[in-house]
Amino acid sequence: MTNQANLGGRFTFPGTNLSVNRMGYGAMQLAGPHVFGPPRDPDGAVAVLEEARAAGVDHIDTSDFYGPHITNQIIRRALHPYPKNLVIVTKVGARRGDDASWQPAQSPDELRSAVQDNLRNLGVDALDIVNLRVGLMSHVDESLDDRLLALVDLKKQGRIKHIGLSNVTAKQFAEARALTEIVCVQNQYNLAHREDDAFVDQLAKEGVAYVPFFPLGGFSPLQSSTLSEVATSLEATPMQVALAWLLQRAPNILLIPGTSSVTHLRENLKAAQLKLPPAAVEKLNTIG
Repeated sequence: MTNQANLGGRFTFPGTNLSVNRMGYGAMQLAGPHVFGPPRDPDGAVAVLEEARAAGVDHIDTSDFYGPHITNQIIRRALHPYPKNLVIVTKVGARRGDDASWQPAQSPDELRSAVQDNLRNLGVDALDIVNLRVGLMSHVDESLDDRLLALVDLKKQGRIKHIGLSNVTAKQFAEARALTEIVCVQNQYNLAHREDDAFVDQLAKEGVAYVPFFPLGGFSPLQSSTLSEVATSLEATPMQVALAWLLQRAPNILLIPGTSSVTHLRENLKAAQLKLPPAAVEKLNTIG
């Protein structure tokens, strides 16, 4: 078992007793191509989750619209009954069309139904953290009232333990926090996409977790000659450097890089032990 220091140290979600290693795992890629349908190698997907747990990963990010249903079913197959220290974070607010399209599913009824799907497919009575996903890719600057109140109601019923937000603005975070405790924000952020710089710093001051999705660029992997040069100088891969930069960027950043390969998983986890010297950080900061 990898010790906690080797996975970036610990972080406790605010107002909770949920404490995790800062290097976690995102399960999206466990589904089939385009995050739709079953994987070509279901046993290989299970092996990735087992390896992540053996390495000390105790924070897994998922959603029932990955697949749909597939990813959560694989997590259940691999890890249920879940260890006490495992935190599973899921998200609601979207659904998949029969043609694999991503569609909004934001009404209170759709959110309640999505929570039920996550509970059933993960095989739990209550979800540790549920992120309300707002908009699919771009920010949609609108009120979250009725959607958030549906999740608050499920929290009162004991179906959800804690609430987070995904793909939101600082203004929406402030509005949401007036209605309920928000323990994390999951937005797009990486070396090349730095629009949330001020938001990351604000949340760090307030002790709220910031979880970058697409930490390695997502469907278009990060490519930069500067990144490659720094990686070569540190005898690391560009992706390890990109992840290490995020861990050093702010103490509230939690990483959930995804992969369907055990080899790639091991490479990603090694990034938590990579210390970037100040000169390297300065160079990397020019990318964004």
